[in-house]
Amino acid sequence: MEYKDTLNLPRTDFPMKADLVTREPERLKKWEAAKLYQQIQARRAGAEKFVLHDGPPFANGDVHIGTALNKILKDVIIKYQTLRGKSAPYIPGWDCHGLPIEFKVSQEMRKAGDTAADAATIRKACEASARKFIDLQRVQFKRLGVLGDWDKPYLTLNKEYEADELRLFADIVAQGFVYRGKKPVYWSIPCRTALAEAEVEYQDHVSQSVFVKFPVVGKPGTFVVIWTTTPWTLPANLAVAYNPKLQYSLVQVAGEKYWILTSLLASVAEKCKWENVQTLESDLGSELAGLEYQHPFCNRTGKAFPAEFVTSDTGTGFVHIAPGHGLDDYNLGRANGLPIYSPVNDDGALALTNDLPAEQQMPAEMLGKSILEKHGKSDANEAVLHELRSRHALLHQENYHHSYPHCWRSKTPIIFRAMDQWFIKIDHDFSVGDDVRRLHSKSGNNQSLVTSAPTKTFREAALAEIDRVTWIPDWGVNRIKGAVQSRPDWCISRQRTWGVPIPAFYDAQGEPILDAQIVRNAAAVIEQHGSNVWFEKSAAELWALVKPKDWKGADATAKSNDTLDVWIDSGSSSRAVLMRRDELSHSALRTPNSALAWQADMYLEGSDQHRGWFQSSLLLSLAGNGAAPFKTVLTHGFMVDADREKISKSKQGGYEKPQTAEAYVKKWGADVVRLWVASQDFRSDIVVSEERVNKVGESYRAIRNALRYQLSNLYDFDPAKHTVADDQLTGLDRWILGEFSKLEKDVIEAYDKAEFHVVYQKLSQFVAVELSSIYHDVIKDRMYTDPANSARRRSTQTALLRLVTGLCQMLSPILVFTADEAWEFVPGKPTGSVHEADWAINDFKFLDKEITTWNLLLSLRSFILPELEKARQAKSIGKALEAKVTLSGGNADIINSNAEAASALRELVNVSQLELIGKAGEADSVSVAKADGVKCERCWHWETDVGSNPEHPTICGRCVEAVKQFRA
Repeated sequence: MEYKDTLNLPRTDFPMKADLVTREPERLKKWEAAKLYQQIQARRAGAEKFVLHDGPPFANGDVHIGTALNKILKDVIIKYQTLRGKSAPYIPGWDCHGLPIEFKVSQEMRKAGDTAADAATIRKACEASARKFIDLQRVQFKRLGVLGDWDKPYLTLNKEYEADELRLFADIVAQGFVYRGKKPVYWSIPCRTALAEAEVEYQDHVSQSVFVKFPVVGKPGTFVVIWTTTPWTLPANLAVAYNPKLQYSLVQVAGEKYWILTSLLASVAEKCKWENVQTLESDLGSELAGLEYQHPFCNRTGKAFPAEFVTSDTGTGFVHIAPGHGLDDYNLGRANGLPIYSPVNDDGALALTNDLPAEQQMPAEMLGKSILEKHGKSDANEAVLHELRSRHALLHQENYHHSYPHCWRSKTPIIFRAMDQWFIKIDHDFSVGDDVRRLHSKSGNNQSLVTSAPTKTFREAALAEIDRVTWIPDWGVNRIKGAVQSRPDWCISRQRTWGVPIPAFYDAQGEPILDAQIVRNAAAVIEQHGSNVWFEKSAAELWALVKPKDWKGADATAKSNDTLDVWIDSGSSSRAVLMRRDELSHSALRTPNSALAWQADMYLEGSDQHRGWFQSSLLLSLAGNGAAPFKTVLTHGFMVDADREKISKSKQGGYEKPQTAEAYVKKWGADVVRLWVASQDFRSDIVVSEERVNKVGESYRAIRNALRYQLSNLYDFDPAKHTVADDQLTGLDRWILGEFSKLEKDVIEAYDKAEFHVVYQKLSQFVAVELSSIYHDVIKDRMYTDPANSARRRSTQTALLRLVTGLCQMLSPILVFTADEAWEFVPGKPTGSVHEADWAINDFKFLDKEITTWNLLLSLRSFILPELEKARQAKSIGKALEAKVTLSGGNADIINSNAEAASALRELVNVSQLELIGKAGEADSVSVAKADGVKCERCWHWETDVGSNPEHPTICGRCVEAVKQFRA
């Protein structure tokens, strides 16, 4: 007969070739048809909540690999929390307003010849663009295997969201946070709008550094030498700053006298090529109080004022002060009663203003000169430099290399420009208002509100609230504290069309009207009609709709055309999403440590969001809701290329290799991309390259092969009939389950800490070492050649079932498609999808004495295998089954006393015969010889009883019994 037909050879329909690019979309369709996300939520109804609140990506462009990283990390955490029995709903969101969308849409409209579109038309085009990319990105996110409520995401353009945003804003207005003022803000010239701090990125820049002579009034031939890297701001100069604690010198050079910081004199003299410099006097800066100078080219004078921000590291020790073009300048100007003068228009060109008499302002030749640089030069700079040269006021000019803020969208240098804007005061006196108390009284729990502390400034309250949050990694707390400690008042108004309108008006005298009740009334109108209503109706029509019934102030004659900073949009999600969506609410009974039912358990975004969404969410929620919106904040690094340059959506055009998520998924499949994300320590920046993803692809194949091997040996296993009790399992099976139990504890700890790279390392190592190199290799003989229903084979199948079930669960947060595909083939699986399963810790008891025995067995295996390899190299044996191994020494004596251990050792080294010669206290030694007997045709073991059964002359006694049972 054909003995090979009597073997229990592995069989499974789980394919060896993953073909993820083809199979994953099919599984995705299956999930959607089965409404898998909804099934999971229903299964977890009433369970403890875990809420990870989605920070919304911009609704523009394809999903790039950095955004994919963010979404995958969130999905891994949510799937893990769900597996562990929690209710973890995921509500994805999109940031729909703002500069990136309007900038792109306006460009397209201009290219199409539409240069006169009104605000309503532009807004409709922006909304269409946003919705187009929401639909595109939704498909791309789902393709990554991310489960969520994709049919009901939160969109910042939805009228319900906009209304809730304005209600939060009204609560902040009611507490006196919001004011209108004229102060310097970041201004993007190409985008014609103010920018938030988070919309500014620093890049290397070359500026024009100049030393300029300012004549001292009443002292002909005497000058103060100022230094600036922005010559275009000199028309706005109203003062000079010096440090009163530093030493200054009056020096004479070629008949002229100059005041310069003593410690910088040598540097200035070298740059100006001065010779025969004579020091006339030296004084502390405090002696310069009251010094008056003549502006070098404008018909006005200015004074010198003390300021400790003047440093001695570079320049001349005198800083030119333009209160309309810098924060230090602004503060010094305010302190000394100077006008906030900013002679620059919305186009970024020099212009006259009403702040000073026209005759005291810049020469006519400078008017209309643009500050924006082209080919490294600015017309405004060149005009000022020309004027300085013609008046012999320019002492020195050079290129100055430094880091300078740029607009994140246009990639051009920004300017600091004072203009009337709306601000949130960061150092506002703060205690939670009645509106906020009412908000929390509904939950019956306000123990975490800042009302328990004495009144303090809002900045102090924010810093205290930061300490109540868990920051992962822990350096995140210092980063956000630094951002909050140093930030100026928040400029919240934007001169853009595509955004949520600021519901403010102006009276006949031009005075602003911003009232909390008016904002709430506007919210009600917008919730009914959408925010386009603000741009479609006249000021009079809007005023009639939102004017409070008991209004006693002046009537409005004009409406504000400003929109709210886009960070107000996304930062308001605590009110518009966490408080609005019922499925995100915690029950105080289920989570007794949660002070507020609406707070999210976790926010997870890139490290740049300490200046962005983390900060805006914290400040708005603290001001309007009385507490931070998050309990834990987890931060990941950026995707960088091989040169460690950050990969971002706006930079994609500069790369040869495609950096869209779709490009990677189409090449490797989502699961390999997800495994690669998991393999990285995301707390640092992550280098992305095809070579790195390919390497992880090899690990994926090893994992898949392990799952397939286990499933292929369970084809005839019925858990209800064949499961073997723990205490009846063979030693080898108990050993692997003991190792697996340790792995499970390690993996759960790593998941709990969000250390997914540790999960990857532990699982990959277990698959490569304990499974592939040892267990899977050793059990082949018993699985293939033992009688199908033998106790030893059923023991191993019991272990294999536990292994494949546990591995599918461990892997499912990462390998979402593969784990679910393998789960379909698991005998007796408890749920239809692995993502519905409950991962309970399997506390397998592997006894201490067993651990000692198996540590010894594995040590002896490592001792014996090299000797077998030497025998193969010497051609004294071929395969290991041709060998008889003799182990002698003290350990042989120990093993000899344990028949099961002796049998296990023979199986571990995969030889036909093992002889143990016990020699207590002696060192171990190994000899390898040709095995006794004849090779069995069926199991290939060399046995002395081959031929003892005349019906089966070519097989051993063990195989004879297996064949008989096969026939029966």
